[in-house]
Amino acid sequence: MPAMNEQKTIAIVVTAVIQCGYKIIVVDDASSDKTAKQAKAAGAIVLKNIQNLGAWKATQAGLRYANKLGYKLVITMDADGQHDPCDIDLLSNAYCNGADVIIGSCTERGSTGRHIAWQFFKRLNGLNVSDITSGFRLYNEKALECLVSKQATMLEYQCIGVLLMVRNIKLNIVEVSVPMKEREIGVSRIFHSWIAVGYYLLYSGLLSLSKAFPTKKERYMNRLTGLKNVD
Repeated sequence: MPAMNEQKTIAIVVTAVIQCGYKIIVVDDASSDKTAKQAKAAGAIVLKNIQNLGAWKATQAGLRYANKLGYKLVITMDADGQHDPCDIDLLSNAYCNGADVIIGSCTERGSTGRHIAWQFFKRLNGLNVSDITSGFRLYNEKALECLVSKQATMLEYQCIGVLLMVRNIKLNIVEVSVPMKEREIGVSRIFHSWIAVGYYLLYSGLLSLSKAFPTKKERYMNRLTGLKNVD
């Protein structure tokens, strides 16, 4: 769970996750408030970035730590209270049906800017995903191996890049419909203004073009996946 200046919600979210029977890693992305302190007091494992790295790199830090601890399934979610920890079971149940990546999808949410971005990137990338910006996701061991790699650190991969990487190594992406609450405190990092939306479209558009075809590393990982499936 990446978190930056979420002291008003972080303890509530962490407590709810633990009550559902899960362990939780919070990556404090150089918050200027008491986010890290409150997350730790609520029972989370807390990693602290010494400088702000952005949502994806904070998320990747958590994924790498979970991978180091030997976890085979990892779920990412936001710290602002939009995702209900009780819905983690919806993602877990879908994994039992053979998916590698499960996206908790809620297409009813969001601003006009968010929906414009969704349609733009779905057409640009050919991604068969309805909610491309959902941070509520489950990754299995194969997806985790991809996302902790150095290649995944190169750019801001929070939504588009992650999906393109796992698609390019032919992992199975599945969406599950989940309810989401509107953000009550603070603003979206991406969709808080039309200027921010424009920057996001430009930046992620360039990223999408750079990831239009599998890289040499992704082709190699794809071959490994194929060999494992044969075994």
